[in-house]
Amino acid sequence: MFSYTVTIATGNQWFAGTDDYIYITLVGTEQCSERTLLDKPLYNDFERGAVDSYDVRVGEDLGELVLVKIEKKKYWMHDDWYCKYITVKNPSGDYVEFPCFRWLVDDKEVVLRDGRAHLPQDDKTGVVKQHRQRELDFRRKTYRWKEWQPGFPMSIDANRHKDLPRDIQFDSEKGVDFVLNYSKAIENLFVNQFMHMFQSSWSDFADFEKIFVRIKNTISEYVMQHWKEDFMFGYQFLNGCNPVMIQKCTKLPDKFPVTHEMVSVSLERELTLEQEIEAGNIYIADYEILEGITPNCTDPCTLQFLAAPICLLYKNAQKKILPIAIQLGQTPGKNTPIFLPTDGQYDWLLAKIWVRSADFQHHQTITHLLKTHLMTEVFAIAMYRQLPAVHPVYKLLVPHIRFTIAINTKAREQLICECGIFDKANATGGGGHVQLVQKAMKSLTFRSLCFPDMIKSRGMESKEELPTYFYRDDGYRVWEATKSFVSDVVQIYYTSDEKLQGDEEVQAFVKDVCSFGMQDFDHCEFPKSVKSREELIEYLTVIVFTASAQHAAVNFGQYDWCSWIPNAPSTMRRPPPTKKGVTDVNLIIESLPDRGRSSWHLGAVWALSQYQEDELYLGMYPDEHFIEKPVKAAMEKFRKQLAEITRSIKIRNEGKKLPYYNMSPDKIPNSVAV
Repeated sequence: MFSYTVTIATGNQWFAGTDDYIYITLVGTEQCSERTLLDKPLYNDFERGAVDSYDVRVGEDLGELVLVKIEKKKYWMHDDWYCKYITVKNPSGDYVEFPCFRWLVDDKEVVLRDGRAHLPQDDKTGVVKQHRQRELDFRRKTYRWKEWQPGFPMSIDANRHKDLPRDIQFDSEKGVDFVLNYSKAIENLFVNQFMHMFQSSWSDFADFEKIFVRIKNTISEYVMQHWKEDFMFGYQFLNGCNPVMIQKCTKLPDKFPVTHEMVSVSLERELTLEQEIEAGNIYIADYEILEGITPNCTDPCTLQFLAAPICLLYKNAQKKILPIAIQLGQTPGKNTPIFLPTDGQYDWLLAKIWVRSADFQHHQTITHLLKTHLMTEVFAIAMYRQLPAVHPVYKLLVPHIRFTIAINTKAREQLICECGIFDKANATGGGGHVQLVQKAMKSLTFRSLCFPDMIKSRGMESKEELPTYFYRDDGYRVWEATKSFVSDVVQIYYTSDEKLQGDEEVQAFVKDVCSFGMQDFDHCEFPKSVKSREELIEYLTVIVFTASAQHAAVNFGQYDWCSWIPNAPSTMRRPPPTKKGVTDVNLIIESLPDRGRSSWHLGAVWALSQYQEDELYLGMYPDEHFIEKPVKAAMEKFRKQLAEITRSIKIRNEGKKLPYYNMSPDKIPNSVAV
């Protein structure tokens, strides 16, 4: 008799254990074992967090172990089970690892390959080739594309979170229930007292402070104290929630007829406006994409308004960014004046508030929803459909798409659906957010997701010119560390470009993203194949960076920058002013969100800024999909690089009234999960 020692680890999640019967079959190159029930009499097997060992005896040597088949059969009622991994000690004393990290539901079985990563062309025997194909066939039936709205990136074919495959659901659905979380937020922030006064206005700016008492933190309090200042307004274009709008102005657009005479008092270098532009000191933020978007009209009792402003910004002698001209529409004319810092204080303040409101709409729907959540979901679905668990690219990506499909499904179910939470407070609710994504998709390209290209395309790459653009500086370092890690892994498995070109699975993955996920839109310029290792490295870096660092940069600062309502109004209740000299403090208060919408807005930015329990941060890979020592060495190198970046950011932030930490690796979760 030959004895094999089988060790099975059950997950630590809630309800990971099972009372069902578990059977195992060992498949070797020579023989298969009998189907064996794993059971210890008088012992409760497969408890949550348990590691159980069993002896499996066979009459003949099985040869090299290549597969393990696990089956779960009902004991008295179906009881899902989460298996982390299986190790098998063979008769010669060697251990073979079989990563699992999957749920077994109903009377289902799972067939596992050993933990070494294999490219498809490296599989030589019929049994492993067949297993590989069966896994992909099953996945393609399970993970299906669906168009949630016309013109959107494709998403998962599931209407509700509970309809998703069990492997990609949240461990506990309560933790990501938007309705529950927002209700908790509103209660915890003590703003529920204002909900019954849903449509009533605040009295003055000081009145907003009544709801701010419970929510202050270092940055949000500083924002409350300084939000009216031009410095604070300009600084947010660099390091606020939406640090992707500002770009260098090389020529004033015809639709924005700012003259030197208008802004000369704001210029410090005794240069004309044209000379300042030529010297690289003028920047612009244009919200043209908001033009024509339908404002929220879900509440017929309250009109809501949107604007598509253009803002001119100036880098002064201290290299601070300051606003010098604002136009609140895209068509110049008598009813679209250009507001200036020399205008009345309330004219200028309201113009800035309108820009901040437009920035909030752009951030929520395009920068955050489309370019991190929805794009990561596209990569995730294509990965499941085209890459088996044994593929090295699957092993590399799977920690970075953890819970993304689940959070997006939950959002479509509760947040951005018709009559969802998004409609309660946002000017782009009620369908405007759908129009905005559809519009943004027409200019979204693959290169716009490559961090260095995105920075360069806006003329923002020079640290010497803008030394306080921390989003750029920290982002560059995290991008390079991520790219270095991805490169190390790719080079381990692809020893030549020819080997990559011969990998049918990774080519199918890249094609699926473009042809199905992005619906083959001509303008998107997503690659349909990757011909060199450098191309693959960049492609995978985009995925990992988008899901981790970019999402963290635009998500977790929402509470800091948007909790002071006048600094980030989610809606405006009066139209943009069409002339100067008519604005007073009362008009501003009447324009800002009412008490009820302010309360919903606060609940939203608080809930969206919270980290998950047991969050896994960039570089943390507790689920060992890879077992090879070279990859583990690459992971350790990656962690050291990230730790050094974290350390340097911490030193830079010391003593700063406005510390920037949204790109600090110790605050970057691995995946889009909130």
